[in-house]
Amino acid sequence: MPQLRRDPITGRWVIIAAERAKRPEDFLISQGKIVDTECPFCEGKESNTPPEIYALRQPGTKPNQPGWAVRVVPSISPILRIEGTLNRHGKGIYDLMNGVGAHEVVVETQTHTAHMADLEPEQIKKVIDTYIYRVSDLEKDPRFKYVLIFKNYGVTAGSTMYKHSRSQLIATPVNPKLVKEELAGSKKYFDYKERCIYCDILRQELDKQDRVILDIDGFVAIAPFASRFPFETWILPKQHSCDFTKTPESARMDLARILKMTLAKLKASLGDPPYNFIVHTAPFRTGRKAGYWKTIEDDYHWHIEIIPRLTRVAGFEWGTGVYINPTPPEEAAKYLRELDIG
Repeated sequence: MPQLRRDPITGRWVIIAAERAKRPEDFLISQGKIVDTECPFCEGKESNTPPEIYALRQPGTKPNQPGWAVRVVPSISPILRIEGTLNRHGKGIYDLMNGVGAHEVVVETQTHTAHMADLEPEQIKKVIDTYIYRVSDLEKDPRFKYVLIFKNYGVTAGSTMYKHSRSQLIATPVNPKLVKEELAGSKKYFDYKERCIYCDILRQELDKQDRVILDIDGFVAIAPFASRFPFETWILPKQHSCDFTKTPESARMDLARILKMTLAKLKASLGDPPYNFIVHTAPFRTGRKAGYWKTIEDDYHWHIEIIPRLTRVAGFEWGTGVYINPTPPEEAAKYLRELDIG
């Protein structure tokens, strides 16, 4: 029988459709057309991208030349643009502002490799270091309230057709609605229990183990109780922190290892599916009003959400906001947990 589950953070309902239950081999996945030639992101093709914003480079090498390990460039088709002022204003009952922000592409390796799971942990750590540096730098701009780090892998997941591992970050002058829902739910729980809801989730999941996929030193990968999508996976730090940018240097290799292993398990079990991953972290808090997000450092917990693109969101989901998931998270977690990737 189908089961309705409520997300304890946002209050969102999900239908776990057990009668439609699917195993990994039941999903038909299409990557779409992939281009393997004339990639502008490979080392030696630096002139084919806009000038770099930042790069981790070998000593003595020059910007926009070979010799880099991770490279950040502006998007060639930015959703928001860095130039200009916000110009907040109203038009009748409607609120408007200029489309000011930042849109950057993080090229994760100099070699022509498609999947982050195929990078060494040391290289993934360099990518994490770059994320943290860029978010911390953008935080200095008073126009911005939030930076979303995300990765689109595969055409179905929103990637362009070049088979080169990369991710993106977008700085916005507003806080995203989905993040605000998590913030509101976390604060409500904290106001009632004086505990972080994510920390409580971690304690319960580690105690029961039903939805734990990986437990590596300071990080845990789980299939969330109210998973919206088949094989949806979250990675959370065991040590409470609301800010991804505060991840200590000593913990970043552990994060790189669990991210690589999680993506490798999803790749091996689901036939290299398209996926998105998103880093949800606390908003910037520079110049905040007195009492504004007063408890955020205690009540919110940064995390990474990984969503394989195995099903389509249809009319019922759009009309209700209630997602239908044909794979119970307990089954997904068990399958991934027991999968040996060598």
